[in-house]
Amino acid sequence: MGKVALVGKITHVPSMYLSELDGPRKGTRQDAIDGHKEIARRCKALGVDTIVVFDTHWLVNANYHLNCAPHWSGTYTSNELPHFISNMGYAIPGNPELGQLLAKVANEHGVETLAHHATTLGPEYGTLVPMRYMNADQHFKAVSVSALCTSHYLNDSARLGWAMRKAVEEHYDGTVAFLASGSLSHRFAQNGLAPEFAFKIWSPFLEHLDQEVIRMWKAGEWKAFCEMLPEYASKGHGEGFMHDTAMMLGVLGWSEYTGQADVVTPYFGASGTGQMNVLFPVLPVSGAAIPPAVASRADGYTSVATRL
Repeated sequence: MGKVALVGKITHVPSMYLSELDGPRKGTRQDAIDGHKEIARRCKALGVDTIVVFDTHWLVNANYHLNCAPHWSGTYTSNELPHFISNMGYAIPGNPELGQLLAKVANEHGVETLAHHATTLGPEYGTLVPMRYMNADQHFKAVSVSALCTSHYLNDSARLGWAMRKAVEEHYDGTVAFLASGSLSHRFAQNGLAPEFAFKIWSPFLEHLDQEVIRMWKAGEWKAFCEMLPEYASKGHGEGFMHDTAMMLGVLGWSEYTGQADVVTPYFGASGTGQMNVLFPVLPVSGAAIPPAVASRADGYTSVATRL
């Protein structure tokens, strides 16, 4: 019925907002902002009605969660970097129907997921920053997915992404984009050195690691990348333990995927971390490579619904 039209891995660095403001950082992240605007342009051209964001700033300690309130609006200041994002206004239409559908199908695939549509919970800046530049005209609806997962399996995150693709393709009357909002390597500069590393990667090792990953993405070496993802997430200080990347790859088909990366904003350093905007063509896949559910098969497992 529905269509997954666009999938990507995107930056959400707070210096993008700082780049708007008068001062020494003004204009310094225009390339990243322009990348977001280009992704929005492509989404509109493809008829996308909703953008689903895998948000590595939404920390959860149990289960997977979707924020699918009908609408979000307010003023946001980052608790992590209040000197970068302070008093930033936002207004974003939500999609409660899609959010609840995504959660339903994820649960049917053995990945316990809760959709929150009647909630006062606001989105985190992994969603707010991209929506600021992709959705200033509120053209798109949005659903935010928790992707800073502290006690979760990467295989379950991949299966979650696949389940969401199936939900759209088999049950949704519309067109959806999925965006993994998170960095490549994510080792922040040590305290006191942040200004020195404002436009640099923390270490040569991490930069080389990221560059090799980008080469693999451009070459379509997905089987090898999926095998190395757990170690890359650990040794590369992956943002959100790279659950956003696992979810994204689940949407694409995991190690069965054969597409090649389309770089929108080239790799750049930000406060020691490695960032870029990159898209991946959505190709037909069977889903045969999607990992089985893990958490729901654990000894002693019971559904959260029986415990609340």
